Amino acid sequence: MAQAAGGTRRAALVTLGCARNDLDSEELAGRLTAQGWDLVDAEADGDQAPDVIVVNTCGFVEQAKKDSIDTVLAASDTARASGAKVVAVGCLAERYGAELAGSLPEADAVLGFDHYAALGERLDDVLAGRAPAAHTPVDRRTLLPISPVHRPAAAATVAIPGHAWVPDLAASDLAAVAQRRRRLDERPVAPLKLASGCDRRCAFCAIPSFRGAFVSRPAGEILAEAAWLAGEGVRELVLVSENSTSYGKDLGDLRALEKLLPALAGVAGIDRVRVSYLQPAETRPGLVEVIAGTPGVAPYFDLSFQHASSPVLRRMRRFGSVEEFLALCARIRALAPEAGIRSNVIVGFPGETEHDVAELERFLTEARLDAVGVFGYSDEDGTEAAGYPDKVPQEVVAQRVERLATLVEELTAQRAEDRVGDRVRVLVEELGDPDTDGEDGEAVGLGRAAHQGPDSDGECVLTGPGWTVGALVDATVLESEGVDLVVARAGPP
Repeated sequence: MAQAAGGTRRAALVTLGCARNDLDSEELAGRLTAQGWDLVDAEADGDQAPDVIVVNTCGFVEQAKKDSIDTVLAASDTARASGAKVVAVGCLAERYGAELAGSLPEADAVLGFDHYAALGERLDDVLAGRAPAAHTPVDRRTLLPISPVHRPAAAATVAIPGHAWVPDLAASDLAAVAQRRRRLDERPVAPLKLASGCDRRCAFCAIPSFRGAFVSRPAGEILAEAAWLAGEGVRELVLVSENSTSYGKDLGDLRALEKLLPALAGVAGIDRVRVSYLQPAETRPGLVEVIAGTPGVAPYFDLSFQHASSPVLRRMRRFGSVEEFLALCARIRALAPEAGIRSNVIVGFPGETEHDVAELERFLTEARLDAVGVFGYSDEDGTEAAGYPDKVPQEVVAQRVERLATLVEELTAQRAEDRVGDRVRVLVEELGDPDTDGEDGEAVGLGRAAHQGPDSDGECVLTGPGWTVGALVDATVLESEGVDLVVARAGPP
């Protein structure tokens, strides 16, 4: 396919997976723009058709892998009509490298994290018919010192997506400008990377092997990016990482997050800061107090419980029990009764018994969480649990998933119903027809209260007049619909 006049090259970015992948795509978008590429839609045609479709894959669990491969195949079908190339990047590409390239010839190249800094040049190579050879994956934890405090200096030599961000968008040095982030949507909420990697050794999780050891971003870099995001119209920051409770341990300060949160809440233009990915065993009382009591920080606790039965947690290489987890929830609600608490749980882990499932059900029933994701266990390549005996039959896993999902649906709907009549602070994220005034009670838009995280925890259905996208508005909860709340603007307190 001929490139646009003047040698302009066009790339389309297709992103799968979590908010960390969304951030990686925005970094890649910034790098490509700085390296002379135009960004277009993957479905664009004619003069705007992409020369390359870059698929940022997810490699977390089996379904995510399948979705990523299906997306590469679909991109290949799209590209075939225009002669475009298809390149796979992201976690699946990093995790499997040459193996993925060999089994997926529809991808013209498979590029790992080490290619990100010069992605534009690598895409030029693909267009010229000299695609880089796919890498042989290594355990990325081995690329940095074992001791966290020895990592900051060494991290500069290792490719870590989303780090070393440079806020000076006017820099004349192309190498510096290439580090910038380009937003790919105009939502008033945006993720902000706190750290990368993980030092935990959960028996079921492969993420540390391809995301690497835990590395915190310096506070100054995070604050600079937060200020830039505020200038881009962002009103809520969602701090993301593989394990936010570890933030600062490699910087020599285990209370670094407790200090950073008030500073982020004080950034001009930022109305709300939300923390995600907290490990219950590392959630210290001081951090709970800061999240629950700092103005501008959402009293929101995304706690990775994974299970509640002590024997299962020990086999998972995790810590806790029903009583310990309930005590943590009680401590949170004693400080902030309106706080949102959400989690994910895995059922069907090797050796899980009916008693273990009953313990998990007891915890969920008593904890009254706002949102819970229920997942069935499946073996992951390279994990300790893949070699465990006493596998739960898949049909039993499926039954337990359905059983727990049914319970969770009922419990979270009850929790939402408990909020009817409450006053909540809603970030307005989208509105419908501007000519609709909502006088008859119809929905006019969507937003989220402080206890609702993006994309997965339910939302507020806005009714009545007077909403503006990006505004943080006091509202009254009129009714609930599952985990969603129907709200109207509140009067003076």
